[in-house]
Amino acid sequence: MTGNDHKPGHLRAGADDHPLNHAIDTPGSNMGPVLGDATAAIRELLLALSVGFSIPSPLPDSLRDAEGLGDPDGLDSIIAAAKETGLLSPDGTVVGTARYALLKGTPASRIRALQRELVDKTFQEGQALGDLARDLARNGFHDPRVVAELERAADDALESDPQLAAELYAEALLAGGDEVAKAARHAQATAATGDLDSAGRMVDRLLAVPGAPELRLGVDVAAAVWAQRGMLVRSADTYSWLGSDTIDGSAPLAAVAMIGSGNPLGAEELLSAVPQSGSPTLLAVAMSLTQQGLRKTLEPAPELALPELIRASDMMNAAGTSIPLPETPGALAALCALHSGEPTVADTVLKAALAAGQGGNAARPRLFLLRAWSSMQQDNADDARLAINEAVKANHWALAPRDEFLLAALEVGLARRGSDVHELVLAWDRARESMMHVSVDLYSLLPWGELMITAARLRESRRVAHYLEGAWDLLGRLGNPPLWAVPLHWAAVQAALLSEDPAGLAPHAAALVRASEHSHLASVLAAGGKTWVSVLAGRFEASDVETAARGLAAVGMPWEGARLAGHAAAHAEERRDMVKLLACARDLHPQGSAPSAAPSERQEDARTAVPAQPVMDNGGGPGAPDSSGLSAREREVARLILEGKTYREIGEAIYISPRTAEHHVARMRRRLGAESRSELLVRLRLALGEGYPPP
Repeated sequence: MTGNDHKPGHLRAGADDHPLNHAIDTPGSNMGPVLGDATAAIRELLLALSVGFSIPSPLPDSLRDAEGLGDPDGLDSIIAAAKETGLLSPDGTVVGTARYALLKGTPASRIRALQRELVDKTFQEGQALGDLARDLARNGFHDPRVVAELERAADDALESDPQLAAELYAEALLAGGDEVAKAARHAQATAATGDLDSAGRMVDRLLAVPGAPELRLGVDVAAAVWAQRGMLVRSADTYSWLGSDTIDGSAPLAAVAMIGSGNPLGAEELLSAVPQSGSPTLLAVAMSLTQQGLRKTLEPAPELALPELIRASDMMNAAGTSIPLPETPGALAALCALHSGEPTVADTVLKAALAAGQGGNAARPRLFLLRAWSSMQQDNADDARLAINEAVKANHWALAPRDEFLLAALEVGLARRGSDVHELVLAWDRARESMMHVSVDLYSLLPWGELMITAARLRESRRVAHYLEGAWDLLGRLGNPPLWAVPLHWAAVQAALLSEDPAGLAPHAAALVRASEHSHLASVLAAGGKTWVSVLAGRFEASDVETAARGLAAVGMPWEGARLAGHAAAHAEERRDMVKLLACARDLHPQGSAPSAAPSERQEDARTAVPAQPVMDNGGGPGAPDSSGLSAREREVARLILEGKTYREIGEAIYISPRTAEHHVARMRRRLGAESRSELLVRLRLALGEGYPPP
């Protein structure tokens, strides 16, 4: 018989009693309409290929004897005939509808028998199942050999591709794997993808099993999950539960959790009880440098802490691994830099960590949010919001509570710096809800400081009082380390100024002065606080204010420096001092709307005040009028007038002199035809549109 004689008609003899023919007649079967008049031999071939066999690999024994299937010319004849039916593609795959019909219409026992024969033949030839193992597992085929191959593949992918590893471990369970045997690794992979709930459930079950395998890894995962939930003290408790006898290589991670939750003695005891020997891998060096650098941040003179933590982050980037961590070295280095007045250094470290994928997908939102904080501190709101957007879309899981809290504090900080009272109130309400989901730890002091200032401005300090007591207590247990305490003391000074509370200001100002001996940042902030007090008292020298303002900008606080200079300019007695200070303020804060609201001048009722929106040029420059008949600058002045600001307050808010503000108001009165102040207010409300209620 030649190749041209391979027609379906030649394969029909003796095929009527084949099991697949009976499957066609089974009630509910839809194989008949799809397969048409294909012979039993063709159906047998198509079924084998649908199950996972391939050409030219060994096929089932049932196809070895082609004559028994009605084809004396052998397997090649069956393959050619199958292709002629159009059910077998040229590349040797079964078309989708036929594959579905065969698998759906064939008894499960027959499918399982073919799958087992497939696995047997593959291993007999010494080959790996590869992706076939995944297909078999998804189809519910149980076999320890499939489980073993999936678990080996998952172990290989765990550190480099946690998402793939999580999928492979899950498929191994579908194939009949032991849930406990790989629970720690499965949880590690799942946590690294950002699925904290699933990872937490896995380690919960593991930690409840006596003599659980890979217990230390399970504790690492549990500690990392607790930390991301904003409950770092639970991370430390988990390591304490594990004990020094079995903690071994996890001791540096335990130290991060214990120091962060205010237990430095526990960290020291644990580290001293664990031998420091071990293979000098990149990962081991990264972890060792992390705990060493973190311990240095607690010293009175922590100059070496930041370089140590930066090197730790570099080594973690080079290692290219994704292990469960209470806090990544990159985040710790960035926090150390931010607390040291080095936001540009923090940004550089964070960019490198993100590029290297440090900490896996689960760490990306936090790294982006810390970049946003660095941008906000440097008075770059646009970059901050871009980083926030990246954090929110970093993975498809919702932000962890710790990251959600950091995001809430960022939104509060951006609204406060934008002088947008309406947005500030909305952001504050979100932050109030977010703070209830987390506890205070060492690595969250920056957002707590921001919320302290905002609470004072909104007259809601009682909302954060309990948390701040915890923050001061935490710092006390750590020995009040200057690196961590100084920014919080500065926040407390600003809050006291806003609250007009000299008694509350004094201890924090004194703490900054004491820390000045070992901290450049503390000396700059102490000078800034002292200058604020002199400005508010009306007894200041313009040169001293400028020095203090530029000093704040030099330590990564240009907005705070511009705010100080702008407020002093509004209270300057000499015109040359006012001009000098306004120039300084504009130099430090050239973009967007000028910082407004001096610390001592709170809104009368911030929750009902009209927001002062930043005004942008409308194409014709600040002097060009719009449809209301007012220029952009006049609209800005009008908004402030409607908020009840005085000429001096208007000048301070937008960096003009009180006399210039008065000229703007007089010009608006003439342009709008207002005969009195009350009539001017009515016409201004009409000109600015909705949102400005009547007096």
